[in-house]
Parts: sequence; C-alpha cells; structure tokens
Amino acid sequence: MTACIKLFYNFSLILFVFAPLSGLADTYVFHTQKHRVKVEQLVEGLKHPWALAFLPGGSILITEREGYLNILSPDGELRKVKGLPDISVAGQGGLLDVAVDPGYPDNKRIFFSFSEPSADMMRAGTAVISAKLIIEPQPELRELKVIFAQNKKTRGGRHFGSRIALPPNGTMFISVGDRGQKNRAQDPFDHAGSIISINRNGTIPEINPFKEGKRALPEIWSIGHRNPQGLAWIQATNSIWAVSHGAQGGDEINRVLPGKNYGWPVISYGRDYSGRKIGEGTEKIGLEQPIFYWDPSIAPSGLAYYEGNVFPRWKGNLFVGALKLELLARLEVINGKVVSEERLFTGRFGRIRDVRQGLDGHLYFLTDENPGKLLKITPMEN
Repeated sequence: MTACIKLFYNFSLILFVFAPLSGLADTYVFHTQKHRVKVEQLVEGLKHPWALAFLPGGSILITEREGYLNILSPDGELRKVKGLPDISVAGQGGLLDVAVDPGYPDNKRIFFSFSEPSADMMRAGTAVISAKLIIEPQPELRELKVIFAQNKKTRGGRHFGSRIALPPNGTMFISVGDRGQKNRAQDPFDHAGSIISINRNGTIPEINPFKEGKRALPEIWSIGHRNPQGLAWIQATNSIWAVSHGAQGGDEINRVLPGKNYGWPVISYGRDYSGRKIGEGTEKIGLEQPIFYWDPSIAPSGLAYYEGNVFPRWKGNLFVGALKLELLARLEVINGKVVSEERLFTGRFGRIRDVRQGLDGHLYFLTDENPGKLLKITPMEN
C-alpha cells in the first residue's frame, strides 16, 4: 500500500451528527454514512472492561482487566463469576479476552485469556484457560485447564495481546504481544509477538505450518506482530484477521496466513516514541505487508467482522475499536482490500476497548474506562 492511498483513507472520512433521544437517558441517535443508528447504554460502573462474549439465551459475559468476570442476564442483572485463577494485574495485564465454545449448550465450556503470574509472582505471560461455566445458583467456574501458556514469562506490564478466535473446525487462534521486548517477535521459538493455533484441548492441529517443531514452535501460526489486541475469524473467506498496535503510527490490519512473518520490528509504518526510525523501513523481501495501516496511530483494540442482517449496508465490514482517538472505525473490505474508512462516535464515548457482533445481529462495544460501560448499537428507521 502506498503512502498516498494511506492518506486518502485517513482523510476521506464521513462526518456524522448525534443527538439525545427524547425521553431516554444515555441513549443517542447518530446519522452515519450507511445507517441511522441508536446507541444505548446497557451497563455502567465497570472497571476497565476488556472483552465481551455472548451466551445462548441472551446473557453476556464481560471481563474486567482488574480480574473480574461478570455475567449480565437478559433482564439486566450483573453478577460476578467465582473461581478465577491467580491473575497478574499490572499495566496492560489482567483478565483479558473471553470466548464461548460453539458447543456451549452441551458442554458449558468457555475460554478466557489473562496475564498468568510466575511461581514467584515477579513475571507474567499470556495464558488461556478452558473452564466449565455454572450459572445457578451462583455463577462459578469449574474444571479449569490451562490450554496455552506463554513459554517465556517476563517482568513488565506491556503488550500481552490478547484475543481469542474460534474457527468452526475445532481449533483456536490466540494473539500474543511482544511484551515490550520487540526483537522477541522475530524469534520463532518464542511465543511473544505471534499468533498461536491450537486445538481447543491444547493439542497441536494438523494444519499448523510448523507442526513438526523444527523451524518454529509447533503451535505458532505466524510471527512478527507487535501487540495484536484484535482478532476475528471471517467465515466468508475462511481466514483469520488481526489488528495490532504500532508505535507512533503503524497500527496494522493483517490477514494472517500460516507460516508468514509480519515484520515487526524489522519493518513498520510507524516510528519509535523517541522519533527514531524503526528497523529497516516499511518493506523487505520475505516480510508481509499489512492490508491497511493507520498513521498517525488510532491505538486499535477489538476487531469484529459484521455478517449479520440487522445492518444490511454494513454487512462484510470490519469494525475496530480505538483507544487513543476514542472512536469506532468502520472499514469496507472488497476482495480482501480495505477500500474506505468511516470513523464513528469520535470522542463521544471515550476509549473503545472491544467491539462484537451479538447473537441478535446488533453491535456491542465496551469503553476502557473506570467506570467503563457496555453499549449497544441498533438501527433506526429512516
């Protein structure tokens, strides 16, 4: 992607207006490029909420980075789930993503990622646990099993990733950040800065590019990622996509292919926080180019692919939450390329940490604040 195309994307943005909806507190109407929508607040008072996932029957799971898992009932009751493991809550670390097994109606299985402490509590690394969720009489987790643990725990509270995506073939993708130690992302025998592929019981899938373990760890799908905080499986193209923080600029969206190297920190469209050049430039033979990037940075976190019918003119679009610029980016994708960007709700709700399509086809998002909120986007008749 050339610089001129990048600038076109960044500045050809659609302005929208919003207004409070008469008679309803904390509900607003927005006129966007494709749809007139209503945004309503469902929950407030959360402590840095990080992720949400949907249970059959209408309940919603919400993680809080400080180490709490909540379940929101369809009638609006919010309850804490007991039984979480020890969690290292420091900096960007804590309780992170949550996902619901497609077989949940039968197995009651959920997955969550977190910053797992070392035995001496001095270091931490990204880990994923499989657990059985019991809702009544009191919500709790049972049969906890660590199915992935980062192989090199280190000090510091930066760049854990961490998202979970569940393809329909019984595998799982996990994003892991470089832990603030950028050169680790180029080591194929270090989990830092990689996308991981495992079966949902923790074993290695036969489709993995390095399953023999000779050129890389067998669970590694790709390397060269900085801090991928968004991950989405796109059923229409049978592909996994990731969105990752850059430094100063260079936030990226990648279609993540098996065995590929996405360049960090050898190539980047950003610069170091000191202002210095990163690595060798923006391109190098053998290293992958992003599908799309932002410069200046929006600080992306949370990625959703919309495939519902509630918003027909948004079908096939990507939605990315932004922390720094406090917006929701809507990206139109045609033939695997991002062709336009619309920035929604800029500065209206604060830092947006996660965005998901609900089972009902509506869009939901979380604000990364203390107190943080869960909000729902629904269409309105024009």
